[in-house]
Amino acid sequence: MSPIRNLDERILACIRSRGFEELSEIQNRAIPLVASGRNLILIAPTGTGKTESAMIPVFDQMLKERTGGFTTLYITPLRSLNRDMLQRLSWWCGELGISVGVRHGDTKNAERRKQALSPPDLLITTPETLQALFMGKVLRKHLKNVRHVVIDEIHELAGSKRGSQLSIALERLVAHAGEFQRIGLSATVGNPDEMGRFLCGKRDFSVVEVPVTKRLQITVECAGDSFERQAEWVSDTIDRFGSTLIFVNTRVTAEALGHQLFSRGDVEVHHGSLSREIRIDAEERFKAGAIKGLICTSSMELGIDIGHIEHVIQFGSPREVSRLVQRIGRAGHQLHAVSRGTILALGFDDLLESLVIARRAKAGEVEDVIPPRNPADVLANQVAALAVEYGHIPKEAVTAILERTYPFSSCRELLDEVCAQMAEHRLIRLEGDTICTTMRARRYLAGNLSMIHDEKKVHVFDMVSRRTVAT
Repeated sequence: MSPIRNLDERILACIRSRGFEELSEIQNRAIPLVASGRNLILIAPTGTGKTESAMIPVFDQMLKERTGGFTTLYITPLRSLNRDMLQRLSWWCGELGISVGVRHGDTKNAERRKQALSPPDLLITTPETLQALFMGKVLRKHLKNVRHVVIDEIHELAGSKRGSQLSIALERLVAHAGEFQRIGLSATVGNPDEMGRFLCGKRDFSVVEVPVTKRLQITVECAGDSFERQAEWVSDTIDRFGSTLIFVNTRVTAEALGHQLFSRGDVEVHHGSLSREIRIDAEERFKAGAIKGLICTSSMELGIDIGHIEHVIQFGSPREVSRLVQRIGRAGHQLHAVSRGTILALGFDDLLESLVIARRAKAGEVEDVIPPRNPADVLANQVAALAVEYGHIPKEAVTAILERTYPFSSCRELLDEVCAQMAEHRLIRLEGDTICTTMRARRYLAGNLSMIHDEKKVHVFDMVSRRTVAT
């Protein structure tokens, strides 16, 4: 029986309109499980239809529910990925009569007010903005009807303190919405079951995994120790393949390589320090075929749609198998297509490391993603957040929220120590076994919703074009 047979006819019409001739392996396996309401981890390479695997059956449920407020939260690690997902999902939502919005640090105040007055059915957001939703009384009320939470690129979050904070946010959300379906979309990882526990805590979940090995074609080459010769090799490879992503490991390398290839006129640089306008312009020009090469850091590693990519160059060892798989997977971004890429080793040690990583990638031997356990700074951050959200909350209630998560499944002693230290610094007030908020806690949270390290930034302003080009 077809996994989409029982879906709403409006969704079937959309699938036909999109020209889907066949479902991918992950879609065939995942859609029935999502439709049944199971918590799920979907693990598959880029371009295999993970997003549709999750969202087609979620859309089906949303058409049946129509509860008002936010029904589905779609969480991604990056604002740029939010923007891309808004473009990808807007067509489906428009056809199905489902309202959709994006909310993150770049969202304008007018759009924020609109969402507060009339919340979209589907909200695309980041982990940090989810934290902010708990702070506002109106937005907090809109969370009570959440039935589905989809976390895209969950492997990017699970191994960091951002993920630890998000795991607590999901349990805080349960207090407002009750239990909801949890769906995690991930690139290939070595420990899918641990990803499921990170997402779901002690709840049941299923894992649907599609192997990557049959789709990768990786070569390792050298071009000598001279940076000029290495840049010349990159230029020749772009000429050979056409549309090419060139991944580098640092922003400094991206700028240096971009400078070497500037005279070509058809290569741009893309990284997080460049202004949003510069990045979008580079993405659109690459997608339109106006440029052949895009030099990038991890800013292009995730699934942002920039059109067809014929080849991927990894400039220097990627250091990790999972990173190489993710980056090479950007090429041949269609069902059944082979992803082709080349690692350009920058020296003898780099060559040896690259050969091992390439072999392990083709064998599917990907590293585990290890979630941090009991990070005290995240715990303190969320104790302050809970105190501000509720005004006063029993310490036992905080413990219950924390211990439902995977990263904080055993944190009772640490919580006592952290609360005592926070009370000493007047970030909270302890009244017996109750945690109470303070003005200092509110001020602290105003500048510390995120677990991303603060950086001092300097704006780079182009006097000719009169625009900010980088930070």
